[in-house]
Amino acid sequence: MLPLKKRVIAAALIITGLNSEVSLAQNTKFLTLNEAVELCLQNNKQLKLNKVKVEAATASTVEARERRLPDLTGSANYIRLTKPTIGGPLGNTVSPDINEAAYAIVSGSIPLFTGFRTKNGIESSRYLEEATKLDAENDKDAIIQNTVAAYSNLFKAQSTVLIVRENLKQAELRTADFTNLEKNGVIARNDLLRVQLQQSNVQLALMDAESNQRLANLNMNIMLGLDENTLLQLDSTSFVEINDARTFSEFEQVALTNRHDLAALKYREQSASAGIRMAKADYYPSLKITGGYFAANIPHLFSISNAWNAGLGLSYNVASVWKTGAKVKSAKVRLAEVKASQDLMNDRVKMEVAQAFEGYVLSKKKIEVYAQALEQATENNRITKSKYRNNLVTTTDLLDAFVQQLLANLDYANSKADAVVAYRRLLQTSGVANNEPKNNY
Repeated sequence: MLPLKKRVIAAALIITGLNSEVSLAQNTKFLTLNEAVELCLQNNKQLKLNKVKVEAATASTVEARERRLPDLTGSANYIRLTKPTIGGPLGNTVSPDINEAAYAIVSGSIPLFTGFRTKNGIESSRYLEEATKLDAENDKDAIIQNTVAAYSNLFKAQSTVLIVRENLKQAELRTADFTNLEKNGVIARNDLLRVQLQQSNVQLALMDAESNQRLANLNMNIMLGLDENTLLQLDSTSFVEINDARTFSEFEQVALTNRHDLAALKYREQSASAGIRMAKADYYPSLKITGGYFAANIPHLFSISNAWNAGLGLSYNVASVWKTGAKVKSAKVRLAEVKASQDLMNDRVKMEVAQAFEGYVLSKKKIEVYAQALEQATENNRITKSKYRNNLVTTTDLLDAFVQQLLANLDYANSKADAVVAYRRLLQTSGVANNEPKNNY
C-alpha cells in the first residue's frame, strides 16, 4: 500500500492536471456553471476568429451575387496637339488650326447567359457560407465542453483542499492525543512517531492540493477573460444528479441529425457539386446586352454628341473545348473527396457517441459505488478507532483506516462532478451541447 502522501498527491494531480503559472488570488467572485459558459462564449478568442471567418464567407456570397449586376465603365480624355504638317502627292496643304481634342466613352453590359456560371457561383458561395457557420457552431460546442471540464477540475481541486484540510485537523488532534498517551506511558514512542509522520504527510498533501487549486483557478480565469487574481467560488449545486433515460441508439440518431460537422460536410458537398457545374459553364458561350455613349470634340474640325448604341454581344472561347475537361475533372475529384470525408465522419461520430455514452453510464455507476465505499470506509474508520482504544488493532491499521476514509471522501466528491462532465460530453458528441436546457449543465 502506498504511503498517505503519495496516494493523496496522486489523486490531486490526476484531478487537476493543469499547467499554468501560480497566481495569488485576491478578489472573490461567485460563479455558477451557466455563468462560466456564458463568459467563456463572450471572451473566447477562437470564437472571435470564427466570427471573422463567417463575415468573410458572407462577403464572398455577396460578391458572387453582385456578378449578376450590370457592368458600367466610362473614360474621358483631353489631348493637346501641335500644329501638324501634312505632306503627300498633293504637296503641302494648309491644315486646320487644331491644337486640342476631347472625347468621352461610356459603355455598359448586362449578362443574359453565362453558361449558368453566375447562378452556380452564388450557390457554391452560399453553401460554403453555411458550412463556415456550422464550423463555428461546432467550435462553440467544443468550447462549452472545455469550460464544463475546467469548471469541474476547479471544483474537484477545491473539494480536495477542503477534505484534506479537514483531515489535517483530525490528524493534528490525533497527534495531540498520542502525545499525551506517550507521555503517560500508555503507548510506545514508535506509535507516536507514526502518527506524527502521517500528520506531516497530510500537511504536504495539503500544500500540493492548494497549489493545484491555484493553478486550476488561474486556468479558469484565463479561459473566462477574468482578472488573473480573481478567486472563484463555485456553485456545488451545478453538479446535481442528471437522469437521462435515452438509449445509445437514440443518442446516435440525435448525433447523425444534429452534428454541426456532419451538416457542414453536406453543405460542402453541395458546394462541390455547384463547382462542377461552374466548370462546365466554359463549354457554353456568353451572351450580353451591350450599350454605350460616345462624345467627341475637336475644335475647328468636328464634334460628336448623342452617339448612343445598343446591341447584343456573343462571345465564345474555342479553346474551352479542350481546356475545360481538366477543370471539370478537378471539380469532380473535390466532390469525391468530400463524400469520402462524409463516410469517415459518420463512422467517427458513431464511435464518439458510443464512447461518450459508455463514459456517462460508467460515471453514474461510479457514483453509487463511491457512495457505498464512503459509507464502508466511514464505518470501518469508526470501528478501527474503537478497536484501537481496546488494543485490538495496531497503529498501522488505524492509519490505514484513516487513509481509506480520506480517499473515499475524495472519490465520492469528484464522481458527481465527473458525471456532469461525462453527460455534457455525451451532449456535445450528439450535437446538442448548446440546445439542451441550461439546468442540465
